[in-house]
Amino acid sequence: MRMDFTRTPGCLAVLMVCAVSAARAQESRTPTATTLMSLGEVVVTASDDPLAVSSLYTSVNVVPAERIEQQSINNNWQLFDQVPGVMLTTFGQGTTSGKLSLRGFNGEGEINAVKLLIDGIPSNSNDGNMPYIDLAPRLDIDTIEVVKGTNDPRYGLHNIAGNANLVTKSGGNYQLGRVSYGSFSTRDLQAAMGKDDGRLSQNYAIGYLDTQGYRNHSDAENAAFSGKWFLHSEDRRYQFGLIARHAEANAREAGYLTREQASTDPLQSPAHNASDEDKRQMTQVALQAKSAARPDLSAMAQIYLNTLQDKRYVRFSAGASQQERIVDETHLGASASASWQAGETALGTMTLTGGVDAEHQDNRSERYNTLMQVRTAQTRKQQFDFNTMGGFLQAMLKPSDRLTVTPALRVDTITGEYTNRLTGARYDMNDYGLIRQPKLSAMYRVSDSVSAYGNLGRTFQVGVGTASYKVNQGNDLAPSINEGWETGLRFWPAAWLDGRIALWQQTASNEARRKLNDPANDAENIGKTRRHGVDIELNARPSSHVNVWVAGALQRSEILKADASASATEGKEIDHVPQVIYNFGADYRQTERLRFSAWANGQSSYYLERSNSKGRFGDYLLVNTSASYQISATVSAELQVRNLLDRYHEYVWFDGSQSLHSPGAGRAIYVSVLIRM
Repeated sequence: MRMDFTRTPGCLAVLMVCAVSAARAQESRTPTATTLMSLGEVVVTASDDPLAVSSLYTSVNVVPAERIEQQSINNNWQLFDQVPGVMLTTFGQGTTSGKLSLRGFNGEGEINAVKLLIDGIPSNSNDGNMPYIDLAPRLDIDTIEVVKGTNDPRYGLHNIAGNANLVTKSGGNYQLGRVSYGSFSTRDLQAAMGKDDGRLSQNYAIGYLDTQGYRNHSDAENAAFSGKWFLHSEDRRYQFGLIARHAEANAREAGYLTREQASTDPLQSPAHNASDEDKRQMTQVALQAKSAARPDLSAMAQIYLNTLQDKRYVRFSAGASQQERIVDETHLGASASASWQAGETALGTMTLTGGVDAEHQDNRSERYNTLMQVRTAQTRKQQFDFNTMGGFLQAMLKPSDRLTVTPALRVDTITGEYTNRLTGARYDMNDYGLIRQPKLSAMYRVSDSVSAYGNLGRTFQVGVGTASYKVNQGNDLAPSINEGWETGLRFWPAAWLDGRIALWQQTASNEARRKLNDPANDAENIGKTRRHGVDIELNARPSSHVNVWVAGALQRSEILKADASASATEGKEIDHVPQVIYNFGADYRQTERLRFSAWANGQSSYYLERSNSKGRFGDYLLVNTSASYQISATVSAELQVRNLLDRYHEYVWFDGSQSLHSPGAGRAIYVSVLIRM
C-alpha cells in the first residue's frame, strides 16, 4: 500500500516546518536541540551521532542511573513505571510477572510492539516477549532509552510502536554494592565493578533476589551475571569487546482468582495452583566492534547469540487442565552500520548512515496437559526456523542551523519453515516479499527555547508462532502495515523548566493477534485499527533543592473495520488499553546528606475483550516514597515504601466465561544500604 505523505497530519507538520525554514533567511549559531527528555533533568543538547537516540526526532525518554539503582523492585520491567506514556501489564505469575508496552498496544502478549535491546543487542523472544530484560543486573544499567513511534529506521522486527534499550556501564573505575531487605522476606543483593586502564576496560555485575512473594505460593529466586571486556586503541578510536550475560529464575505461581475470591482474600492461592511453577535460563553472548578511522567516518558491528530455555507448569482456572509449556530458542544474529559526514552539499550539511542486520532463529515449542506435573497428553510439538534480514539508509540534512530533515528507508525480508512434529507436516513461511518502510523526520528550532518537530513512518507486523507459515491457506499472507505520525513541541523556556507536548497516531492495515492459549500456536485477525493520542511532559527544578516532574498520556485505540468473523467488535476499543496513563513525582534534597523522594504512576480502566461487553477493570494509582541518608563518603542508607497508601490494584483478563484476577502487592517497606567506591 502506498503511503500518501500529503494526507498525513504528521507530514503536514514536516512540510510546514520546511516552509517556515525556507521563508526565513536568518541563521543561528546555536546548535539544533534534541527532542529527548531525561527524567527529572533538563537536556537540551543534541549528539553528532546520527544513530544516537538524541538525534531521533520523535518522543524519546531517558532514565538515568540514579533513578535506576535506587529502586527496590523484583524485575527490570518495573523500572519503566517512571517513563511517561509507558503502560505496564502486571501479570504477577512467577517469572511471567509483567511487561511494558507503548502507544496504545496492550501488554497481553498477543501483539508485542516494542523492540527490546540490551546494549544494542536484540533481546526479544520469537513471539516478541521480553524474558531477556532481566539479564542485566540493576546496578549495571547506566541508562534506559525509550523511543516511541514509527520513524526509527534502525530496527525492523517487533519495532512496531517503538523500542527500549538498556544501556549498561562501560569502562570507568568503580565499585558498587547494594543490599536490601524488606516486605515478603525479600532479600536483594546487587554488585557492580568497573576497571579501566585506558587499553582494557572490564565491567562486572551480579544480582540475586530471593522473596516469598506478596501472595501465597509465590516465592521466587532470581540470579544474574554480566561481564564486559573491551580493548581500546590508545587514541580510543577503535574498540573491540566481548559481552557475556547469564540469568536463571525459579518461581512458583499463585494463580488467578475469580472475582469473588479476589474480593474476599486477594492473597490466597487456589488449591488447583499448588504445583504451578516456572524455571527459566537465559544466556546472551556478543562480540562488538567500533571504529572511528577518520573524523568524518565511523562504523560499528556485532554478532550475538541469545538462548532461552523455559519450563512452565500453569493452570489458569479450576475448570482447566494444568499445562506444561516448554520453550527452547536459539537466536544467532549480526548487524553492522556506518556513518559518513559528507559535509556541505547543495541540500545543506549532510550525514549519510546505513546499516544491515540478520538473525536466524531455531525455536522449539512443546505443550502437554498435566496433572500435578505428570503428563497426560501432548498438545503441541513444534519446531520452526524464523530468519530475518534487513537494512536501512538514512540522510541527515541541515539546510540551516535551525532546520534538520531526516529521510530514511528501511527494507526487511523474512523466511523460514515450520514442522509440526506431532504429524510430521512441514510448512513454508508466507512470502511477505520486501517489506518497505519509508520514514521522514524534521525539526525546526523556532527560537532558543522552542523547537517544533514532526515525523511519519511505516513499521510492520507479521504472524507470530505458526501464523507466520502457510498452515491453513495456500496463498501467501501480507504483513500488517502500521503507518504512523507524530508532531510536537519541545520547549525549555528557562534553565529550570523544560517540557514536551506531542500528538501521534498509528493505523494498522490488517492487524492480527496471537491466540494465547491455542495448542496450535495460531493467530486471529482483528482488522483495521487506529491508535492515537497526546503526550504531555514537564520537568521543573524551581530551586537547587527541589526537582519535580509530571507526565500524562491520553490515548485511544479502536477497531475501524473488524474482521468478518468478529463483526461485533467494529468500532469498539481494543482490550486492555487504558485511555489515560500518568506519572509524577518530586525530589527534595534537604541537606547534602538527606534526600526525600515521592513518585506515583497510574492509569484508567480498560475493557477485558474486544466486544467491550464484559466491564472495565485495571485502574490504579500507586504512590511510592523514599528517604536516603549519606552516612559517609562511600555509604548511604535508604528507606523505601512502595504503594504507600496500600491501594488495591489488579490485573484482570477474560477467559471466555469469567474474569480472572491477579491482585497486586499491597504496601511494602524496604531498607537498603548502598556502597559506592
